[in-house]
Amino acid sequence: MSYFMYDVMGGTVDEPDPATMEQVLDGLADADDEHPDVSLSHENGWCLSVFRSGLLIWENPDDDTLRPGEMRDLTRKETLHLLGLLAAGDIESIETLPWQR
Repeated sequence: MSYFMYDVMGGTVDEPDPATMEQVLDGLADADDEHPDVSLSHENGWCLSVFRSGLLIWENPDDDTLRPGEMRDLTRKETLHLLGLLAAGDIESIETLPWQR
């Protein structure tokens, strides 16, 4: 497996296609304090978390020398595009974006 998503309740979806990614994002409507986000993780360690508030967090929890990045208020289309880039392992394209660190 090269990537997977966690839905808002913590369930795992292996290698979701774009339509399934969109369904997982739809689950943010049910987000609460205990389950505030959904995320996509790639086997290379990179992870993108998406919160109901519009916050995105970009991080590699396997590498504590790298500070997480944050972005806010991306459109749904932009968010889906980022999830697709991460699913494809295109870290360079994601890293070029204006992450606040």
